[in-house]
Amino acid sequence: MFQRFAALLLLAASLIGPAQAQQQQPQTDLARTKLSVGLYKIDAQVAQTPRQREIGLMFRKEMPQSEGMIFVFEQPATQCFWMRNTLLPLTAAFVADDGRIVNLVDMQPMTENSHCSEEPVRYVLEMNQGWFAKKNIKKGAKLGGELFAASRR
Repeated sequence: MFQRFAALLLLAASLIGPAQAQQQQPQTDLARTKLSVGLYKIDAQVAQTPRQREIGLMFRKEMPQSEGMIFVFEQPATQCFWMRNTLLPLTAAFVADDGRIVNLVDMQPMTENSHCSEEPVRYVLEMNQGWFAKKNIKKGAKLGGELFAASRR
């Protein structure tokens, strides 16, 4: 009986182990889009499915300064983000359909503090913390790009 139980535990561990290892890989193969804000260009990965949005930038150890991730939701709503399993300090820009930055929030790595949009939005752009501040980009600035052109139609 004990041998059967031990064999089942070993089998379960062998099945769970690879699944956990697979989940701890950053997603770096998402579709990309070009965004702009003022004179600055951003190469953004697009997280648009629920699973892609759930993983986001988790497990990333580095990200080039001109890159980010834009989260695309089906409809505007109050969006809230946290940093579980996210190793990089990030700034979230909560963005309206027309590309206007509704609010900016600095987020600390490996925390579950909730950071929310000040009004319903459909987009959230995450960049390395300090990127917006260094470029003097503030609430009210407008992002450009295909995503926002499409939502104006």
